[in-house]
Amino acid sequence: MARKIFGTDGVRGRANCYPMTAEMALKLGAAAGRFFRKDGLSRHRVVIGKDTRRSGYMLENALTAGLTSTGMNVLLLGPVPTPAVGFLTRSMRADLGIMISASHNPHHDNGIKFFGPDGFKLSDEAEAEIEAILEGPIEPSQPENIGSARRIDDGLWRYGEYTKTTFPAGRRLDGLKVVIDCANGAAYKVAPEVLWELGAEVVPLGVSPNGLNINDKCGSTHPDTAAAAVCAHGADVGICLDGDADRVMIIDENGAVADGDQLMALFAERWAAEGRLKDATLVATVMSNLGLERHLSGLGLRLERTAVGDRYVVEAMRRGGWNLGGEQSGHIVMTDFGTTGDGLLAGLQFLAAMVETGQPASALSRRFERVPQLLRNVRYAVGGDPLGSAPVQAAIAAAEASLAGNGRLLIRKSGTEPLIRVMAECEDDGLLTRVVASVVDAVEAAA
Repeated sequence: MARKIFGTDGVRGRANCYPMTAEMALKLGAAAGRFFRKDGLSRHRVVIGKDTRRSGYMLENALTAGLTSTGMNVLLLGPVPTPAVGFLTRSMRADLGIMISASHNPHHDNGIKFFGPDGFKLSDEAEAEIEAILEGPIEPSQPENIGSARRIDDGLWRYGEYTKTTFPAGRRLDGLKVVIDCANGAAYKVAPEVLWELGAEVVPLGVSPNGLNINDKCGSTHPDTAAAAVCAHGADVGICLDGDADRVMIIDENGAVADGDQLMALFAERWAAEGRLKDATLVATVMSNLGLERHLSGLGLRLERTAVGDRYVVEAMRRGGWNLGGEQSGHIVMTDFGTTGDGLLAGLQFLAAMVETGQPASALSRRFERVPQLLRNVRYAVGGDPLGSAPVQAAIAAAEASLAGNGRLLIRKSGTEPLIRVMAECEDDGLLTRVVASVVDAVEAAA
């Protein structure tokens, strides 16, 4: 069953424009409530978290109205990281978890992500079923079975306490100065507090949200802000989260940035040495650098690639029984600890490596030499299909032939925006530039 409004990570769009309207949120809440209702009673439970976007209030109230109209009891968490919703859905024995966030996007966007009772994001099939319910009349509950709603004030701190349990027992962060950039997002309270409680000297950035400044020149999509702070404060390391704290970038003591590929390489090495990496396999997407794959192969480890999206990484991990995966963009998934990408947990694992090895961030965050990679995005008209054009297909075929044996080419549509992403990897910089430009030119002409 095809999905129409769900993308690679729930429903996302510009706030107050279709599909991110209060009307659609109400309908989505009602459809999700009906999907998860198993009988006619009103004892079913859903937790709702959000990031710090102003539009979150609008969507939270609309979702609550839709859910309670179908008999769901709503527990409102307020601003919490996305991984906290996955954790609390399981911990609080909820039937459904919802996160209102557009992740790393600007404040004018928002999104709605759904989690099942196991704390994992819903499958494509489940989302398609919810869409099918949306298309028909949704039966409301009888007046006596309408659901209730109440605030949960300590959900954020339950999650914070849990994150500390993933740090090695008996270890502390004494003597480490840590810059933590929370992107004026969902982790602005909990992340600095967790680091401080573990003993670090904390330099907080992006901890003054106003509803409009989430991800604005800060966080994992703008790591230069944290890099400057690391150098200015003489910090040992910087941790950059995105707006909903499911991504992370690491800044070393010199201000250099390490992405998710480098972090996954480090964790895979350490876990393999400790006998913790299941089946000697790391799961990553087609976007991860070729250098990571070659590095792992040299260590006798395997890289399993998936479609782009941390949800697809998690689905592959669950099918294969693997426990470590993620994305170059900074989603790091450790199913020994959580159900989705978790920037704070990944940051704590990096700090644990620093404490246990005594090595500086610069030594730990450079595990392999990247193969030069070039990514360009081409915007196209909504409803168009430039990839179906014969000239575009011919340009792609020619580019693949040029790269044969020298690198790789990846062309894909974004799951959240009307963009064609053109990415190539090759040691020959001139060839890399030419093949990407040839495909981009063809797509632009057809867009």
